[in-house]
Amino acid sequence: MPLTVTLLSLCQALLISGNILLIAVSPLIGAALAPSPTWATAPVATQWLGLMCATIPASLLMAKLGRKRGFVLGNLIGLGGVAVAAQALVSEHFLLFMLGTWLIGIGIGFGQLYRFAAVEAAPAALRDRAIGLVMGGGVLAAFFGPWLARTSRELADTPFLGSFLGLGVLYLLALALIALLRLPPPAATHGEGPARPLGTILRQPTFVVAVTAALIGYGVMNLAMTATPLAMAGAGHHFDHVATTIQWHVVAMFLPSFVTGRLTARFGAARMILAGCLLLAASALVAQLEMGVMGFHLGLILLGLGWNFTFLPATGLLTETYRPAEKARTQAANEFLVFSTVTLTALLAGPLVSALGWAALNTWLLPLCLLPMAALAWQRLAKPALDPHISD
Repeated sequence: MPLTVTLLSLCQALLISGNILLIAVSPLIGAALAPSPTWATAPVATQWLGLMCATIPASLLMAKLGRKRGFVLGNLIGLGGVAVAAQALVSEHFLLFMLGTWLIGIGIGFGQLYRFAAVEAAPAALRDRAIGLVMGGGVLAAFFGPWLARTSRELADTPFLGSFLGLGVLYLLALALIALLRLPPPAATHGEGPARPLGTILRQPTFVVAVTAALIGYGVMNLAMTATPLAMAGAGHHFDHVATTIQWHVVAMFLPSFVTGRLTARFGAARMILAGCLLLAASALVAQLEMGVMGFHLGLILLGLGWNFTFLPATGLLTETYRPAEKARTQAANEFLVFSTVTLTALLAGPLVSALGWAALNTWLLPLCLLPMAALAWQRLAKPALDPHISD
């Protein structure tokens, strides 16, 4: 495996560490600054909104400027967001804090393309393993992110200001790693030649399966994960328990990545996605049975495994749906659809958990887990002509 893939994995670890920190502290900051508890998760939603806003421009910019310059730009925008969020904490300004998380989200949107850069840097035969190795960087983040959240929240007189200073350090470290990357130029990865209309690409059954599995896997996971700190706080659990639950959830999200590629190659993406949907459903069922700390632990571990077995195989499937000249537009469409859904779930998490409660919220998630299964069934029934093999 090329060294570049390992460096991208470390960049991913820093990115996810920052995300875990934000997941742990942003709803609590929102609850303290927002005019109503209903808006507690709004800063999380604006973070995902920033990510959604970045999806199309990031892919298109990297097609012109290259991955490396795009990743540098994304981390610089993230640093700007950290500065705005820190000022908002000092001044106790809710809307300014939302602006800061929006800018941070834009930076994260650029970083979400680390996995596609790994595909381009690795030999074709190692595509799924390269994706797994980069996403596996989240295992390091699973331990470092919660530790940073716990240790940094009280480092400054202003609550949680130290958390955002630590986030800024993560982005600076990522910039240092990006400087070491050796990535192919955009002309070598995106290519020239005939390109089909975007609508034709989006109607391919394989694309439909890939995007449905990714957006349901990520959307269900994000809604439940974003609601978890509020649900646990409402159940009387200490912040350290919240951080530990998120930590093991993230371990479950990323630890299987080291073998998911091999499993996908052996059993096929369809079976892996089916297993992921069943794990997501199992997580929702656990929420009906137990409200103690161990119940949250088990539910969030199953949730993380379900995300891994849907999102990673979906990423591999997506690379089979486009030609080199179609890469930027197809990746941009996929990222926009997936992270628009994630943004919506982040916005809904606070109101839904407040109105419905933890158990009822998870009950509503159960039917959503069936949608990728329906897409897989449709793919099997669709005519092969609708899903041509991409060979060039």
